[in-house]
Amino acid sequence: MFTLAPCAAGCGRPAITGSQLCALHVADTEKEGRRIGEYISQRRVIKNLNAPGLHFESVDFSQRQYFSCNFTEASFDMCLFTGSLMRMVFFDFCRFESCDFSKTDLQFLSFAGGRFLNCTFEGSELVHLNYGGANIKGCTFNNSNLYNSRFIKAELCQSDFVDCNLKKTNFIRTRQETVAFKSSNTAEAIFELEE
Repeated sequence: MFTLAPCAAGCGRPAITGSQLCALHVADTEKEGRRIGEYISQRRVIKNLNAPGLHFESVDFSQRQYFSCNFTEASFDMCLFTGSLMRMVFFDFCRFESCDFSKTDLQFLSFAGGRFLNCTFEGSELVHLNYGGANIKGCTFNNSNLYNSRFIKAELCQSDFVDCNLKKTNFIRTRQETVAFKSSNTAEAIFELEE
């Protein structure tokens, strides 16, 4: 599990990797985002990275392995994650717009409270993921394995789950508007509490 060094400013938030300060107290958050993007681009395996609250635009996170990383409250615009492997990575309360997670292998990740607009997760292993309370609009999860993932109290709008494995996938109290589950095993998913 990653080590959280507290911000030197005393706010209690975690410091960014390679800095003594958090995103609220660094002088230039855009510069910190570019520095972390460069750090990632120089490695194939990324472990114990702390980058909460940063903004990433058009960064290539693809074809890498991530273990025990923290991106809580970060934002991602037009970023590529294709072909990545991730374990125990935290994206809680993040914002993703026009990002590509296709052909990824993601296990034990948290996207709780996140916002997703026009993102794709097609052809991916999305096992034991937490999308609790997420707002998901215009996204595709087609041809993916979502075994034991949770969308509890999420909002799904204009999104597709076509030909997906939904065994033990939890959609309790999920608001759905124009969501397609064609050719997916919805009978093995959980849509309401058992009495």
